[in-house]
Amino acid sequence: MNLQGKRAAIVTLGCKVNQYETDAMYGMLKEAGVTMVDPKEAADIYIVNTCSVTNMAERKSRQMLHRAKKKNPDVVVVAVGCYAQVGKDELSKDTNIDLIVGNNKKKDLIKILEEHMGEMESVEESIEVIDIAQDQEYEPLYVEQLKEHTRAYIKVQDGCNQFCSYCIIPYARGRVRSRKVEDILEEIVNLTKHGCQEFVITGIHVTSYGKDLGDITLIDLLEEIAQIDGVKRIRLGSLEPGFITKDTLDRLSKIESFCPHFHLSLQSGCDSVLKRMNRKYTTQDIREKCKAIREHFEYPALTTDIIVGFPGETDEEFEQTREFLEEINLYEMHIFKYSIRKGTRAADMKPQIDDQIKAKRSNILLEMSKQHQKAFETKQLGMVKEVLIEEKMHGKDHYYTGHTKEYMKVALYSEEPLENKIIKVKLLQVLDDGYVLAKC
Repeated sequence: MNLQGKRAAIVTLGCKVNQYETDAMYGMLKEAGVTMVDPKEAADIYIVNTCSVTNMAERKSRQMLHRAKKKNPDVVVVAVGCYAQVGKDELSKDTNIDLIVGNNKKKDLIKILEEHMGEMESVEESIEVIDIAQDQEYEPLYVEQLKEHTRAYIKVQDGCNQFCSYCIIPYARGRVRSRKVEDILEEIVNLTKHGCQEFVITGIHVTSYGKDLGDITLIDLLEEIAQIDGVKRIRLGSLEPGFITKDTLDRLSKIESFCPHFHLSLQSGCDSVLKRMNRKYTTQDIREKCKAIREHFEYPALTTDIIVGFPGETDEEFEQTREFLEEINLYEMHIFKYSIRKGTRAADMKPQIDDQIKAKRSNILLEMSKQHQKAFETKQLGMVKEVLIEEKMHGKDHYYTGHTKEYMKVALYSEEPLENKIIKVKLLQVLDDGYVLAKC
């Protein structure tokens, strides 16, 4: 069946990799003659790019899938991605879902839709899920053009070999698979022609890039990207601490377009908890990495993810984490309360921590993060920074917002349109709503 003239909507849950893959599917559908509509509008096809990182993420995925069928019983509801991969048996029992498309099958979305919709009289449900653990090929997805032109996520790698005790992702995404360099560079060159200036290099375990290729590493790739005309900024996604070496930092500091924003995937500041998590580093490793970054960059933004209430986390272990985070003084911390994820080793660990204790610990670290963020931004008031302007500020005439290279959110007044321009501004005041006020 030809999809020409059909209407489709896509909802995305989860990480930056999911967002990239949604952008790629959006382009595939448009190329097939499908009219893309807002998820609130009537559609013939409703796709949810699902997330499976926590039980809560799976619940949200199911809610989105059910919502579409309630609005229109005739719509073809498609579950795509990580939850479709690991939860296909559960989803296959759900009469609200018509198609289940796992990872490394998104490239075949148009063919799958055409076949399913052409056989709808006789087909109740289709499941397109492979054994991802056995697949050694990188799924060839490609983004031609974006709705937003300032920043583009570029997926360079898929899969993970780490098997942290709390994480389902290696089962949802399979083993490490890297994208060919020439495909990455071609995509970026094309996107610069459509106005993109900043590129966020991302993957499921992005610092593993090249390990299956043998002759290239992530830093080699970044140096190649930096040579492309039109690439004004290169930003990295979440980083494993092992990526931070003196050689890497020396080379990064020589890339003019590199944004000194290091999101270190820390998870805990206590060695015994890190060991139970099956993380491959110690707090001393992190201490040394932070020191090395600050020696190479004048005002780097160091951010992280922290899980509180991991199984068995005692008051003493949490206090070690709190003290360590005070010591290394990060710009921003994303705090997550541990959530049981079925199918992981941590789900069976004892004791599980009471929700009230998790909430208390979370609030302590959130308050610390707020103080550290304000201190980092206040220290830079009066400085001149380059800002990539992204959009008009909602509800305020003539105000625009964007980010510095360190990913500080900036707001400024201008009578002239500034979207997608990189301009120099002076930082004036830290505002309560998360922005730094600036002037041209």
